[in-house]
Amino acid sequence: MPAKHYEDGDMVMGRWPGSSLYYEVQVTGFDKISQLYGVKYKDGTELELKESDMKPLNYFKSKKSRSRSSSRQRGRSRSRSRSPARAPSSKRSTSRGRETKKEVEKQIVPEVKPAPQVCEPVIGLEKTLASAICLFIYQCIPIFISVPIVSLTFRYTTIIVYLVQLRLVLTFYIHANLLQVAISAMVFSLLLSVYLYLRSWRVPTDELAPGGNSGSFIYDFFIGRELNPRIRNFDLKYFCELRPGLMGWVIINLGMVFAEMNVQNLDMPSLAMILVNSFQLLYVLDALWNEEAILTTMDIVHDGFGYMLAFGDLVWVPFIYSLQAFYLVKHPSELTWPVAAAIIALNTVGYIIFRGANSQKNAFRRNPLDPKLAHLKTIPTATGKNLLVSGWWGFVRHPNYLGDLIMALAWSLPCGFNHVLPYFYVIYFTCLLIHREARDEHQCRKKYGVAWDKYCQQVRYRIFPYIY
Repeated sequence: MPAKHYEDGDMVMGRWPGSSLYYEVQVTGFDKISQLYGVKYKDGTELELKESDMKPLNYFKSKKSRSRSSSRQRGRSRSRSRSPARAPSSKRSTSRGRETKKEVEKQIVPEVKPAPQVCEPVIGLEKTLASAICLFIYQCIPIFISVPIVSLTFRYTTIIVYLVQLRLVLTFYIHANLLQVAISAMVFSLLLSVYLYLRSWRVPTDELAPGGNSGSFIYDFFIGRELNPRIRNFDLKYFCELRPGLMGWVIINLGMVFAEMNVQNLDMPSLAMILVNSFQLLYVLDALWNEEAILTTMDIVHDGFGYMLAFGDLVWVPFIYSLQAFYLVKHPSELTWPVAAAIIALNTVGYIIFRGANSQKNAFRRNPLDPKLAHLKTIPTATGKNLLVSGWWGFVRHPNYLGDLIMALAWSLPCGFNHVLPYFYVIYFTCLLIHREARDEHQCRKKYGVAWDKYCQQVRYRIFPYIY
């Protein structure tokens, strides 16, 4: 078993998962089984890192010193080559020395920044729009063949024509050819998975996922061998985890809105279609707005990027999660306003539980000593971390899962009860979260031991109060 190089309490430089940036962290523990170090950033964020992602505090300083030394040597070499007859005055030489010093100080090999209060990969509006355009090109290349090139200097008539054509494209392309688009996405995800598997054999072993090197071709191809495959600084897994799938979901839903109006000969979308699109759009916007939370999930920190995540991100999310809107195109559902109000209330309750639980967890993880969290009760663990046993996390062990399932039900109810198709997502998601909860339970019991048993005694129910 490899020797342990860092002790609890040591201050080192730790690489932030999914990036090439290093921050000052404190070692809080070491798992002998997974060979991962528990570290704590200055803002309170706690993660587990490989030893290869950790460097001594003076590692970057020494590189900086070497860079300055080599620059001084180059400066001396240039000064020797000057003719004695053209030697500069001492005042001019001093000024030149200061300029050289400034140039040398800029030559810092890695960029080291203080630990962020909000994780750095949060995207702004411009990056979000750019990602949406990239997704649109990938999913709907034929669209851009039929849409004319619009001049940078828009005129009102051009904008109107463009919007009309966009509506026609969303109406007749996406809905009528959804199966073909889905098959194209499947082929793309398969080719991407083959590329990911082949390139994983050319990367260092310390960049492989903990469970992605089992020796079984089928399993490793499915689960993914490389943890964070990058093309230069572009992290493929981090990009695919949220943006293509969620944005594709919204685009397909929008196409279903126009298709319903065309098929049902409506002047405006039905109330059921409006509710489904509004609920799901809120969910997507929430995920993108709180994108930094994904950096601490198991997908990013532990799981490799293989066929499972590629297919899930690029195929399953956009084409399965949009089934309610797809169903409503040819199966209209008449909703009364009292029923619609009840469904809106149900979705609101689910969202409050979902967002409240996740926000409370993330705030506690980033800064357990925050005065706003002083009222929360905790249980100390042998790892140095504390388990929340009050607030949302004293209600059930996974309140975020509960909120997610309530929202999923609210998305299906506008479709009525004439067919099981709109409820496929709820059924699938319930099975998925119950399985994930069982996996989380096993990991937490192994990690926290007696403290987890105490937590389970105080918080009896896993997801559904008084049921499970």
